[in-house]
Amino acid sequence: MTTLTLNAPQRAAVEHARGPLLVLAGAGSGKTRVLTARLAHLVAEQGIPADRIFATTFTNRATREMRHRVATLLGREPVGLWIGTFHSLSARLLRREARRLGFTPQFTIYDEADRLALIKRLLEQGGYAPKAYPPKLVQAIISGAKNRLVPPEELAAAAAEPVERVAAEIYHALEGALRAANAMDFDDLLLHPLTLFREHPDRLAVYQERFRAVLVDEFQDTNRAQYLLVRSLASRHTNICAVGDDDQSIYSWRGADVRNMLDFQRDFPAATVVRLEENYRSTSVILDAANALIAENTQRLGKTLFTARAGGTPIQVVATADERDEAEWLTREFATRAAQEHYAHGDFAVLYRTNAQSRALEEALRRAGLPYQIVGAVSFYNRREVKDLIAYLRLIVNPADDEAFLRAVQVPRRGLGLASLASLQAAAGQWRRALLETAAIADRIPELRPQAKRALQEFAALCARLRAEAATATPAGLLERVIEAVQYEAHLETDGPEGRDRIENVRELLAAAAEWSEEIDGGDADESGTPLERFLATAALTTSDEQVGGDPDGITLMTVHTAKGLEWPVVAVTGLEDGLFPLSRALETVAGAEEERRLAYVAITRARDRLYLTWARARRRGGQLLPGMASRFLEALPPGVVEEHRSSSVFGVEALRRRGRPSTDAWFGGKPDVPLGVTFTVEDESQDAPRYVKGERVRHRRFGQGTIRGLAGRGRELKVDVEFDDPEVGTKQLLVAYAGLERSWDGA
Repeated sequence: MTTLTLNAPQRAAVEHARGPLLVLAGAGSGKTRVLTARLAHLVAEQGIPADRIFATTFTNRATREMRHRVATLLGREPVGLWIGTFHSLSARLLRREARRLGFTPQFTIYDEADRLALIKRLLEQGGYAPKAYPPKLVQAIISGAKNRLVPPEELAAAAAEPVERVAAEIYHALEGALRAANAMDFDDLLLHPLTLFREHPDRLAVYQERFRAVLVDEFQDTNRAQYLLVRSLASRHTNICAVGDDDQSIYSWRGADVRNMLDFQRDFPAATVVRLEENYRSTSVILDAANALIAENTQRLGKTLFTARAGGTPIQVVATADERDEAEWLTREFATRAAQEHYAHGDFAVLYRTNAQSRALEEALRRAGLPYQIVGAVSFYNRREVKDLIAYLRLIVNPADDEAFLRAVQVPRRGLGLASLASLQAAAGQWRRALLETAAIADRIPELRPQAKRALQEFAALCARLRAEAATATPAGLLERVIEAVQYEAHLETDGPEGRDRIENVRELLAAAAEWSEEIDGGDADESGTPLERFLATAALTTSDEQVGGDPDGITLMTVHTAKGLEWPVVAVTGLEDGLFPLSRALETVAGAEEERRLAYVAITRARDRLYLTWARARRRGGQLLPGMASRFLEALPPGVVEEHRSSSVFGVEALRRRGRPSTDAWFGGKPDVPLGVTFTVEDESQDAPRYVKGERVRHRRFGQGTIRGLAGRGRELKVDVEFDDPEVGTKQLLVAYAGLERSWDGA
């Protein structure tokens, strides 16, 4: 086995003999290094075969990285190793055990869109108006209940609002509909193994014997069902290693429960706790800020990061006029850093609290001609044309999949309207048959027109032929056959230019299917299911967080949630205003406020060398330009680590709190001794603050060049009438504080 250089706590975690182990791994402390080294140590030094190890991660990307690292350390592939996301490992287990739970091994995995479509249908059948009972809200209530292991009856008993009572009713109906369709949703993949172990303790004993070691990555992000799953597997031998950081628990909105880290020590009282506190990523300046911020949380196990990288560039806190000014300031700054300090574009990342913030950043980068990539866009497997073709494959594998039927039968159009499909669904419900099975005998449905009967039966016959071919075809080969049989590319060509883009996505899907087959060729003999079933599971479990659009060597744009686990030399965290980061609704509870603070901690600790924290005096949200106030998180930053700046477009701004240090920038207008919290007027500010006069030429980022024709008001209420050169724009009255005007020197 290849040896690694490890510090003392890392080595203690890797070489821990047996029994429960909780590793509190701070940001940048070598968590993945420790986890993979321990996994390899279990195989090479403790003699546990790879196929007797159950190791969970939270993304497919992390799974690939860990498997590669373990193979490198061992000098061979860890054949048979059960490593993957909770959902993928649960799906693998359930393929083996499906019949004991009333499913077949060919069950379909419903993604969020599939489940939402089914919930909409169930609400319609129940006569519930979507405005009164929004399907997405109903879905969220059901998913939350499942993550907390709350059954429909218990949800109904605890319901305080009408929508909760309806959600409980739909929850009950959903269980029946999924079972009838031989389908499971994402939450079921975690719940059904627990049901199996509860109802069939002999099967639990089999898996407890099978897996002699359990490893859990990102333990702080586990929900209750995930924790109970690994606890069940490890409860006999207690050889479980959980690695996590309670200070980076940021997923409560999808069921993660940071209390699992506390329960671990209660459930495994003999657990050894190892703290990894040496950070190998960031400078001490960045860590000082992160430690000071997270120290304000009370619900934490406690640790303090330190590093050998003493000093570092001060953190730049930048006030801007609005989101466009913020984006343009960062674009200019990144271009300068790239030119002067030889950073590559891929060394920069911009993080934000919500996806909507990316628009202004994308526009600024495009205007400047800087390459960028945006992560977490619409998942490739969620694109219309991809879902169309996947629906055909799902229906071939699982003829009971009614949601797949309803999508596939309408693409391309076969002359089947809503009335025809409603008649088919009514007959299927009456006969208690799947829609595809009912379509095959559509000639027995008197309400259908002859053309509709013929179209349905032809579709059923096509699916039967494709199913026969599926026995010997690869996923890519079967996809080609589907595309040819339904003339799908010709169907897309009718969409014009957009259709041509969609055709490219179809060809990318073919390439992905072929590449998948190459990767698993002759793979793990322990895997169950046909290649087509396994390919569909991979497609269903691929998340949008792993989707990247744009230049892979460009500046990275992504949400803070998506950035967890990643790092860059230069990071900017944008939108640091109260109400946006932290979100206003999160501040309603102590737990919500602490999670927002953990999220800010995650954002700060992504940076290696340089960190920018930006906020805007005004920001367009929900179609309105709203005033902004600097985030309370900025107030937690300690003296000596921050330099404060303002963009040239900021007017009439409030001073940031001084935090007891001299200003190094014109933000304070050259007044280093300003008292805490003082507000400047325009007249009080720096001598360099622009003063406008009639006839002066100015430039607006959107409207272009223009001439000032009038002024009114003063201070933050100063307004100017600008006659723009573009006749289509004309004359506009602008509030100087938010307009982002710059002097134009073209007539000077």
